[in-house]
Amino acid sequence: MKQKTVFLCNECGYESPKWYGKCPSCGAWNSMDEFKEAKAAAAPRGVLPKTERKRNRPLEIGKIETNEETRFRTGISELDRVLGGGAVHGSFVLVGGEPGIGKSTLLLQMCQEMSRQAKILYVSGEESLRQIRLRADRLHISSPELFVLAETDLEEILAETELLLPDVLIVDSIQTIYKSDLNSAPGNTTQIKECAMTLMQYAKRHNVTIFIVGHVNKEGTLAGPKILEHMVDCVLYFEGEKQVSFRCLRAAKNRFGSTNEIGVFEMSDCGLVEVPNPSAAMLSGHPTDASGNCIACTMEGSRPILAEIQALVTKTAYGTPRRMSAGVDYNRMVLLLAILEKRVGLYLSSSDAYINVIGGMRLDEPAIDLPIALAVASSYRDQPLPEGVMSFGEVGLTGELRAVTAVSQRIHEAIRLGFTTCIMPKQDIGRMEIPKTFRIVQTENIAQAIGAAFGRK
Repeated sequence: MKQKTVFLCNECGYESPKWYGKCPSCGAWNSMDEFKEAKAAAAPRGVLPKTERKRNRPLEIGKIETNEETRFRTGISELDRVLGGGAVHGSFVLVGGEPGIGKSTLLLQMCQEMSRQAKILYVSGEESLRQIRLRADRLHISSPELFVLAETDLEEILAETELLLPDVLIVDSIQTIYKSDLNSAPGNTTQIKECAMTLMQYAKRHNVTIFIVGHVNKEGTLAGPKILEHMVDCVLYFEGEKQVSFRCLRAAKNRFGSTNEIGVFEMSDCGLVEVPNPSAAMLSGHPTDASGNCIACTMEGSRPILAEIQALVTKTAYGTPRRMSAGVDYNRMVLLLAILEKRVGLYLSSSDAYINVIGGMRLDEPAIDLPIALAVASSYRDQPLPEGVMSFGEVGLTGELRAVTAVSQRIHEAIRLGFTTCIMPKQDIGRMEIPKTFRIVQTENIAQAIGAAFGRK
């Protein structure tokens, strides 16, 4: 069997017989890796021989059955929310996140709940059986329908799966699995792509739900070829700071539901604990008489979440002022500082500015522009916002405030948590039943919003 040298892009999986400094497919620089590949004379890898395959015939679209996909609950309501109401039979789900963030813990806890209604095979390529048992004992996990296998050879994994016939297969992680007919090492672009393709075909052919774990690289994206994310039905990212107990589960892709929902967990000694009311958890310890903080209401899918944004503005000791952000986009923060200086008259060009979102959350919605601006103004003036004030709204380059979506949900969440005032853009709020104790202040621009928050003098 003759070997040939090929070059593969570790970003998109593009294959070339020669090396390129820049990938012709995705444009990434220095992403072409060299490896030797054995030319298979049989069927392509991951594809059944023709004698074992059924011939597919084209069907008229009106004659295709449209039965609803069958879902089953994972037993973790926050995970079900992100998946769109539960896992779908025969789906292929990728769970990514940084090392030590809690991916394996989440899936092992999911096994405990799902084993009450399904047979589960948990395959680990990183831990021994004894290590998994010790972790399961710490999490109080034990079920006769949960089977564990420590193996990295894909052929062996599929052979054991054929014998056990589980309803759910979990592979932790895809970077450690390899196919013996490939000469590349585990974790290589080709190995990841071929193993994922084989698992995807197995899931669709046998109607088995498969969860695979993927690591992320230093850039924060999933390690391996980009085609891996295109193969799977759902891509879930488990995010959070290791120093902070809160974790967020987000759906970057979901063929069976929305990609806007998030699940919130808290890491404890007994594993991950669901946080059904993340707003109250994020606001615990909120200072009432300190300058430089403002409560924002952001929408994560259909769920409104109140988060505390803190700002610190102080005179710089250097020629160039420092700008730092945690939890918000850095470029957006710099943009808002320029708007405050140009449209409001806050001279921030000689001051250091630091923005932080409490709880380790990351907020990307434009509706957090106004809370950031109010927090910066509060710190610049060293004047705290009045008690019970929250806000939301998008800020334009001319300083105008733009309308945002889901106004009623945001206001109802603020009322439920005891806030008394909402500063927001001028827009139609519909027929809402608002208590007399709750005041809505609608403003046209950022200067009016700051004047309404601190009182005009």
